[in-house]
Amino acid sequence: MPVTTDIAATYKGPRAVFRRLLAMDQNEGRALALVMAACVVVFVGQWPRLAREAHLNEQELNPLLGGALLGWVFIMPLVLYALAFVSHLLQRGFGGQGDGYTSRLALFWAFLAASPLMLLNGLIAGFVGPGPGLKLVGVIWIVIFLWFWLSNLREAGWGTS
Repeated sequence: MPVTTDIAATYKGPRAVFRRLLAMDQNEGRALALVMAACVVVFVGQWPRLAREAHLNEQELNPLLGGALLGWVFIMPLVLYALAFVSHLLQRGFGGQGDGYTSRLALFWAFLAASPLMLLNGLIAGFVGPGPGLKLVGVIWIVIFLWFWLSNLREAGWGTS
């Protein structure tokens, strides 16, 4: 299935979509592509907020975009790899059956599947600004991301199926 169709299907049943991803052969290139795509989507979602910030503070937009690019596209994938490693260690410590690849895939797919909400977050931050709407979308993103991630980890062997 196309990635966009899988993302939409994840909101209906994250475990079924992740089960399909696990059925594919283990390919670290696929995992890297997922985390990079998610980080690029989040980076693009930051543009409206950064444009608003640059306008309100009367500063140049390009340095803000460059910093966001560095943070989201170059540094955040490394942070997510480290988080997936810690997740794998915790999984093994509690008797989980998954391997390192499935732990990475669980985190990366959850992050990519929840990334459309980061686009919405960026739009609200850019056009509305700080306030209860922005906080609400942020909380919804966190809840959805954790739901996807924990469902994926469970499917990957964290607990019982």
